[in-house]
Amino acid sequence: MKKIVLILLLTILGNLCYAADPIEINFNDGIYHIILHGEKIKRKIRFVSSETLITNKEIHDNTQAVLTVNAGFFDPQNQKTISYITNDYVTLEDPRFNENLLNNSLLRKNLDKILNRTEFRILECNDGGEKYRYEIAPHNNSTSFGCIIRTAAQGGPSILPELRLEEEFFILKKDGQIIRESCSVLQKTARTIIGLKDGEAHILIITDEHPMDLYEVQEYCKKLGLERAMAFDGGSSTSMNYKDKIEIISTKGDGAGRSLKSFLQVLK
Repeated sequence: MKKIVLILLLTILGNLCYAADPIEINFNDGIYHIILHGEKIKRKIRFVSSETLITNKEIHDNTQAVLTVNAGFFDPQNQKTISYITNDYVTLEDPRFNENLLNNSLLRKNLDKILNRTEFRILECNDGGEKYRYEIAPHNNSTSFGCIIRTAAQGGPSILPELRLEEEFFILKKDGQIIRESCSVLQKTARTIIGLKDGEAHILIITDEHPMDLYEVQEYCKKLGLERAMAFDGGSSTSMNYKDKIEIISTKGDGAGRSLKSFLQVLK
């Protein structure tokens, strides 16, 4: 009996320690819901890119990060970015240098929409408020007075407060009919989503067990009470590694995980 009580006590204490972790991870019905708690963790978040494509697990292991998830879009043909990536106040990846965007007449015609897709930012501010703040906004939106972008990754589209499929050129309509769709935004697939609620960042890893289109994702984010939300790259790019305890990759492909361009990381 004493042994049983001791086991129960240790289990309760273990759960309490896990709940106090700044990275809270819940899993339900094929969806991982990650909450990044507190102010200190904002200093440990960074967005990184790789010169050559690399899997989520490879960069997670190489950097010994606590958490790594996939971030922006990229062109697998030339391994160049389609999303802006910023870290340590410097633009690491700029889609304007991707010749495949410029050489395609349809993409070039809609380049302003692509370049202004939504991004997730961590701001460093000197205005008397919190020093570090999360923000989700179109790339061209200026920051608040007294704030600069410390690290950021563009993805898209915006999901909340509104779904911006046409505005960010994820769908193209003609005579009211959809004639072009990119990134499987209207299909049920795995997703990587990031959102904000009460000043905390929420990451959703929607696995192949519960694939969603972006309209379904929007409804799910509303049920969670998120105030703002956006998508990162998804489908076969959906990836997550947490310490050496959890590894999520899309079941599509060879099982090793897709090689990617950019990542969100939480460092030790």
